[in-house]
Amino acid sequence: MAIKDWLFRPNATESRASIENPTVPVSAENFMAFFGVQQASLPRVTIDAALTVPAVLAAVAFMSRTLAALPRHAYRDSKDGAKRVGGKLQTVVNCSPNETMGSFAFWQWFWQQVFTGGRGLAYIERTPQGVDSLWPMDPAKTVIKRVGFRVVYQFDGRDYPAEDVVDVPFMLHSDGLKHYGPIQRATKAIQLAIAMNDYGSNFFAGGGVPPLSLEGPLPANADAMKRATADVMRSVEGAKNASEPVFAIPAGYKLQPVGLDPAKGQMVEARRFQVEEIARAWQLPPVFLQDLSRATFSNAEQQDLHLVKHLIGQWAKALEDELNLKFFGRNNNGRWIEHSLDGLMRGDFKSRIDGLARAIQTAQITPNEARALENRPSMENGDELLIQGATVPLGQQPQDGRTPAPANDNQEDEAEAA
Repeated sequence: MAIKDWLFRPNATESRASIENPTVPVSAENFMAFFGVQQASLPRVTIDAALTVPAVLAAVAFMSRTLAALPRHAYRDSKDGAKRVGGKLQTVVNCSPNETMGSFAFWQWFWQQVFTGGRGLAYIERTPQGVDSLWPMDPAKTVIKRVGFRVVYQFDGRDYPAEDVVDVPFMLHSDGLKHYGPIQRATKAIQLAIAMNDYGSNFFAGGGVPPLSLEGPLPANADAMKRATADVMRSVEGAKNASEPVFAIPAGYKLQPVGLDPAKGQMVEARRFQVEEIARAWQLPPVFLQDLSRATFSNAEQQDLHLVKHLIGQWAKALEDELNLKFFGRNNNGRWIEHSLDGLMRGDFKSRIDGLARAIQTAQITPNEARALENRPSMENGDELLIQGATVPLGQQPQDGRTPAPANDNQEDEAEAA
């Protein structure tokens, strides 16, 4: 049967939407389907799927590790000012939150939940002496509900009051209970990144040959069409395996590429743009996702400052507020927990030492306090505040290399009497 006979046979039915059919609306949703083109099925985005995108993996790993590496210390007010607290409280917040996890491992896990699913939860175990441990709570297995004006966390068959749960959401829903996560909100950008990854891998796995259409005499039936297609595929595969640039096709046929190749589709530029999109979702400067396409020495340094002031500092404040409220209550009695953002300078030896030297010379810290920050033992006579003596009040500056002697009131009176 000829193709035209099959197309126009009396019993042929049109399965596609028809413009003559008033029951089928022609809208943006089914515009492609109206012309017989099915929309590409984008991959479903889960946390595990999103982490296969290098930019997402880098954003989550960078943020969680950076915040986990920050030192956290407990303080209390004293007559001499803020004094660092030791004991079990310091152990929980900075050394080992519980008996099975170290500080870095626990807080890295906590922040990973914030920057993937959108919420970090931890249970506070207390004893009559105070806070004893922090234990991880899986946000995916926790139900958060409101009972009256109280918030309750239901986990592992037990209800926990809000006072005993450290809760840091990425972004709260309008009801104050549910939350938004960065992966959930950036689903479209991540879908596109995954699709480009898959297309690129399939393209190069196929020897760099784009999809092809076979043009020539139409085979007599479906089986003949399949055999012709198989012949062409074997020719392409054989040429690829033999590293030959030329392959034979059946006589009377020719091959035409279908669609655009990656270069014409600006695949490299599109993938770079997806890195920028993902950086926006986590509010990260692109340089921290290894996107140095527009980086210079000066703007990369400014992005480093932006990271501390507008991102790390804000998340550190969010955790500090939560720990202070849940550990000490609204009336904290002069106790608080605070991150030391100086921990971000541990890799920059010169800037760290210059800062300590400047603090010593301006009488802000003693030499022994500076040595303690570097984990060095104290030295004799190192507990005195020091200051440079070159700064003097106006009018008492040195003249001819000599400092003028202070005025003597008795000498002035004798001069007036004479």
